[in-house]
Amino acid sequence: MFGKLFGKKDKPQAHKPDTPEIMGLYLGGSFELDTLKLKLIEPSLKINGAANKHLIQAVGKVILDSGGTMFRFYTDDDAYLQVITDGGETENHITDVKLWYFYDTKTVGSETQWQDLLKNGISQPIYKLGDDAYERVWDAVGEISPPVAMTETTFEEDGDVTTTDQFIMLYEKSISEDDVESVLVSGEEKIVGNNHDRCLVISTGFNLSPADIIING
Repeated sequence: MFGKLFGKKDKPQAHKPDTPEIMGLYLGGSFELDTLKLKLIEPSLKINGAANKHLIQAVGKVILDSGGTMFRFYTDDDAYLQVITDGGETENHITDVKLWYFYDTKTVGSETQWQDLLKNGISQPIYKLGDDAYERVWDAVGEISPPVAMTETTFEEDGDVTTTDQFIMLYEKSISEDDVESVLVSGEEKIVGNNHDRCLVISTGFNLSPADIIING
């Protein structure tokens, strides 16, 4: 469905062929969101002042254990458009599209704090942001639902390529009959020199349909 509605566009010669691409999105490209969609949904979200025009400044890719692929297109508005596919990496395999905004980032200063975060902080039955409560989406069999581990490779405009190990959990709350607001809680770790660089990243987001996105190329 996504592939048919988005269609395919000729790729500009300026893009880098070795960076991840899908749906006409690529490093250095841009896209727009439907202004009416943002106007209607934003009052129900944690997001405030979301832009409708986005320039892609970095691209991330994750090979999921489920056999799918996660693409992340990081923009100049402190956001990222996330596209998930299953069974392949073409438009016809797209199963989920969300726009995420970074809500909060905190440094994890010690090994003890990091281990406690992995065991107790990321995955909870209910996650609270202010007065709002979000239910955990990925529940395992039994009482313990550990964070989902994944590794993201990120490509930047200056040619840098970095790898980050992430331990994530997804939460949701209903904001209307048809829409939910999502929260992604992620413990992120990368090696910088000989040291571990660790942080807790919280992002909030919402679902998008093909009609909500205009690919500028």
